[in-house]
Amino acid sequence: MTRTGGELLVKCLLEQGVDTAFGIPGESYLAVLDALYDVQNQLKLITTRHESGASFAAEAYGKLTGQPGICFVTRGPGATNASIGVHTAMQNSSPMILFVGQIGRDMRDREAFQEVDYRAFFGKMAKWVTEIDNPDRIPEIVARAFQMATSGRPGPVVVSLPEDMLTDTTDATPCRPIKPFRPAPDPAAVQDAADLLNSAKSPIMVVGGGGWTEASRNALNAFAQKTNIPVATVFRSQDLIDNRGPHFIGDASFGMPPHLRDALTNADVILAVNIRFGEILTDGWTILDVPNPKQQIIHCHRSADEINKIYQADVAIQSEQELFLKALNELVSIDCSENLKQIKAAHETVLSPKPAKGAVDMAPICAHLRDVLDDDVIITNGAGNFSIWSGRFLKFHKNQRLLGPQAGAMGAGLPAAIAAKAVHPNRQVVCFAGDGDFQMSSQELGTMLQNGLQPIILVLNNGLYGTIRLHQDRRYVGRPSGTEIVNPDFVQLAKAYGFWGTRIEKTEDFAEAFATATTKPNGALIELIIDPADIAPNVILES
Repeated sequence: MTRTGGELLVKCLLEQGVDTAFGIPGESYLAVLDALYDVQNQLKLITTRHESGASFAAEAYGKLTGQPGICFVTRGPGATNASIGVHTAMQNSSPMILFVGQIGRDMRDREAFQEVDYRAFFGKMAKWVTEIDNPDRIPEIVARAFQMATSGRPGPVVVSLPEDMLTDTTDATPCRPIKPFRPAPDPAAVQDAADLLNSAKSPIMVVGGGGWTEASRNALNAFAQKTNIPVATVFRSQDLIDNRGPHFIGDASFGMPPHLRDALTNADVILAVNIRFGEILTDGWTILDVPNPKQQIIHCHRSADEINKIYQADVAIQSEQELFLKALNELVSIDCSENLKQIKAAHETVLSPKPAKGAVDMAPICAHLRDVLDDDVIITNGAGNFSIWSGRFLKFHKNQRLLGPQAGAMGAGLPAAIAAKAVHPNRQVVCFAGDGDFQMSSQELGTMLQNGLQPIILVLNNGLYGTIRLHQDRRYVGRPSGTEIVNPDFVQLAKAYGFWGTRIEKTEDFAEAFATATTKPNGALIELIIDPADIAPNVILES
């Protein structure tokens, strides 16, 4: 069957099971838009208001589902605007494919209108960057893009689509669905890991990264239950384990609580499952000595590229999480109950921040939310010190999920909420946003309105770029610069987009407002007036 390149591309996406894509229309890929017209009942294109919103949504879709989030943008400014989502997907280890319309093949290297060298621009920001020069190769490259995005450490792939290639015709057959493979652990290495753990006195487990499934979460829970090993999560991965369960000891992130830092420092064995030993976990690579820490390291990761990258592991295992944890669980006999008890007692103090100076105190508000949020709520957030409240104080459990940017990207929360509602329209979705963070993607309220994907949004308004002000107050006392912001009426803005909105100026008014918000089918926005003195609960979250 003869098709245009645009038609073949869309057919390949359908063969891979794609039913949702995010994007901004552009003249550079009109042939794809035309092909999407014929399959509207099979593949919905959610048109956002900015390319950053589209790429953020695609990243969140990939993290939530495990399938590549699909994003379409046009050449030049469209691609550069979308790059923030690519960077977020890389640091979040989320599968994503960004398709970029490109100038015609005969215009290359002349600095044509909106021309960008995508291989140079995206470089190491993505797992793979390529261009399709011949429509006959669309099936091959699409299949490889899906494989690359989901295999090993999941991440973003960028595919450039010259507009004249998309209008050329081809008889090529669409690619079949890819069949993901799961690397299995070396049995000898698993035995070595078990032997090391069985002889340990104060082991600790740290989990995170991408590619987790319900089955791998269950395997993690089963392992923790058998061994009673203390389990910490890396930055914005708290939803991997029941935070209300007996084994969770906190998230090893910015402003790491002393008990968790001590647990990492004093551990004789660290069981690291699917994590990168990054700056945040290691406090700038200071908690563990580089490259040979005093702690013995068992490092299992889906990608061989992440093992021995910075720290030399005593036992190195490339494996998918579920397969490794199940194999290890058969061989371990250790009981870490006493060590867990001591660490857990210290962990409970983390949930007791100092009382707020202002009339709105986020500590009791988060305590209330812990009691009333749905068991399968999806929490989203952007970046800023405000997000420490949702990240550290909500205590994720059961089927609750967290979608937040490990890249520290402001503006990610609202597009992530769009993705969450697109995947699960009937689930409760709550977005935490700071006032500065919110305004980096507030235009996406229009996307929510148009597509009927309205979550509950909590805007914490303190009139500041709070994280940076906190840094300024500590390093340049009495010399604030560039961190005050004058805000619009967020409630009126929400109402303009069809949301129900209200403003909270006293803590005791929140419970009723949130209860009302849960009844609003068109979404709700609650603005919380936060005293600038209450920037964050006594820690710096992000820089």
